[in-house]
Amino acid sequence: MNRRPYTVVLIVPTGVGASIGGYAGDALPVARAIASVCDRLIAHPNVLNGAQLYWPLPNTFYVEGYGLDKFASGCWGLRSVHQNRVGLILDQGIELDLRLRQLQAADATRATLGLNLTDYVVTDAPINVELRTAASGASWGTIQNPDSLLRAAEVLIKQAKAEAIAVVARFPDDTGSEALQQYRHGQGVDPLAGAEAVISHLVVRTFQIPCAHAPALLPLPLDPDLSPRSAAEELGYTFLPSVLVGLSCAPQFITDKSNRIQPEDLWADQVDAVVIPATACGSSALLSLSQLPAQIIAVEENHTQMQVPPEKLGIKAIRVHSYLEALGVLVAHRAGISVDALSPALSSLRCLSQTIDKTAS
Repeated sequence: MNRRPYTVVLIVPTGVGASIGGYAGDALPVARAIASVCDRLIAHPNVLNGAQLYWPLPNTFYVEGYGLDKFASGCWGLRSVHQNRVGLILDQGIELDLRLRQLQAADATRATLGLNLTDYVVTDAPINVELRTAASGASWGTIQNPDSLLRAAEVLIKQAKAEAIAVVARFPDDTGSEALQQYRHGQGVDPLAGAEAVISHLVVRTFQIPCAHAPALLPLPLDPDLSPRSAAEELGYTFLPSVLVGLSCAPQFITDKSNRIQPEDLWADQVDAVVIPATACGSSALLSLSQLPAQIIAVEENHTQMQVPPEKLGIKAIRVHSYLEALGVLVAHRAGISVDALSPALSSLRCLSQTIDKTAS
């Protein structure tokens, strides 16, 4: 029997303290597992980035959050590429020694991984990132000089012919904060994630090309009690390698529906299933995808700071305890098997009433 490719979207919202996916690439094992049981997986950078750690997933679409929202709403499509020319933006606010570390990491990906990078641009003014925390506990942030970022991106696109943009912005060092200590010990919220999303959203919204961000920070003091989930961020001076790897094969956005001419292009109505933390169902992407026939799978074990279950939003979802259970649901769904048939308590069919509500007519 011929079936169209089975497509799954894996979402772990950024900066909400997800117990899986809220740290340094710790949702990557989940993505690897799901990618092995589907034909196409769509996930966003904070799921797939592990600072200097990454894993090649040939059937996975690396899609920035704003682009994912536009895709889910049906406004944009995704088109696979063999390779992108990746342009690099460095914040003028990065100290010279730390800037050199970023450039060495970029050169290392060219020499070791064969990535295709353009020449880089330094912003004409510091981006000036400011970090914030919402009342819910979620992290967010602002940038004081967005125009400087956009001017740099425009230079890379027009002069260097960049097809994707990596941004390295200087983030505040707050080594003594309680939030950072909790994060390093596997608790609380990533204090950087919300501000990172602001940076990439701005570039994708303005230029409609793939973008992801890596923060520039001074190395932290050694901590013998460091959580394994936070450890990837402690390996060196830069988080850039996983970003460059992801962007090198990130799909291009199709922003004109009349361009829907290639059979391998991917659109929202081709999504078969969505996997989401059970308490974080309020994202724009999920709200859009829930209006389509896609099966929503809500994972209870992945706790977040949010309190937005699918039921409160009228979203019909299968609740599962863990990602292991979610994998089972995906396997059954792909095979066209009702999950009810896998339970010993299978109820009998019921007869529907044929009463017609005459007042409705």
